Amino acid sequence: MKTLKLALVLAAVPLAAAAQDAVKVAPDHYKVLLDNPSVRVLRISYAPGSNSAMHSHPDAMLVALGEAKARFTLADGKTQDMEVHKETAAYTPATTHSPADVGTTPVDAILVEFKTKEPGTASVPTSRPGMQINVLAESPRAVAFKTTAAPDFHEPAGTTHDYDQVVISLAASEMSLAIDGQPAITNWQRGTAQFIGRGVKHESKNTSGKPIEFVIVAIK
Repeated sequence: MKTLKLALVLAAVPLAAAAQDAVKVAPDHYKVLLDNPSVRVLRISYAPGSNSAMHSHPDAMLVALGEAKARFTLADGKTQDMEVHKETAAYTPATTHSPADVGTTPVDAILVEFKTKEPGTASVPTSRPGMQINVLAESPRAVAFKTTAAPDFHEPAGTTHDYDQVVISLAASEMSLAIDGQPAITNWQRGTAQFIGRGVKHESKNTSGKPIEFVIVAIK
């Protein structure tokens, strides 16, 4: 009986480890940028040659800020190599893994983790006034766009959308974003992320006088 109990305990250990949260297991590699009932947004950083312990993520959208090469060791011991390309996006279904940077450049990325149990049903537009849109990745939960806001881009105060948005800056820029009556956000750096909830009134305006590039993860 003791042998059986010990076997059951040992069998449960990998499952418990697999369920570990990335931020708790590897705080040097995962920093929380945003956390609300809809999403958690993480900044991912791995130096060449570094790795982290096994942990889990829910369904998510990965937005790469730079070029890198990563290797993922999965819960079953298998490995997968991935070439990460600058300013691209990929949908990543829920997974348990141990990542490693096996290239010569840092892994620098944003991970938008989806918190709802099921995908939403909101329609995501394929065009917006004053903005060029290119689809980077599509999934049942969200669409990632690379967008270029024209110099005169302006969403007037009171603008709302039927979908959630995570807006990620690709460079230092001058974009004014006021959400739900709060003071406007004007200081954007590469990797800055902001959340605009569905139905939430906001105003956004390009104040730079030149085109500005963002990645927008539009959540259904």
